[in-house]
Amino acid sequence: MTEGIKIICQNKKARHNYFIEDTMEAGVVLKGSEVKSLREGKANLLDTYAVVEKGEVWMYNCHINPYAPASQFSHHPTRKRKLLLNKKEINKLIGLSQEKGYNLIPLKMYFKNGKAKVELSLAKAKKLHDKRETLKKREADREIDKAMKSRNR
Repeated sequence: MTEGIKIICQNKKARHNYFIEDTMEAGVVLKGSEVKSLREGKANLLDTYAVVEKGEVWMYNCHINPYAPASQFSHHPTRKRKLLLNKKEINKLIGLSQEKGYNLIPLKMYFKNGKAKVELSLAKAKKLHDKRETLKKREADREIDKAMKSRNR
């Protein structure tokens, strides 16, 4: 774990369902109750995606549980949240995400130096045969590692 980084949640299925082309770090605009809930680790990125709208990047379906002590001023768990990126990065995303088959998928959410960040990836969806091929390759690598370990003993 890198110094000053505390991982809140990860989207583990993303690497199984998508080819990850490029990643970048983005800040997240949050309410106070959302930050407190994130500090408790109560978030989920399972069906989360991002979209570029009118020159701004928005994250949808990121589930952050409501913070119980702030019930009166609570937030909606799956509201859309603005992602903070440089204009140059947004223009790059606009160009690449317009291509057919490319999506913006958050891979993980973490605190870096006290600020909530999201690792955003430009990803292309895998077909079923690609997923099977990945599983076969991983299984073959495991068998090779197992054989090498038994041989070295």
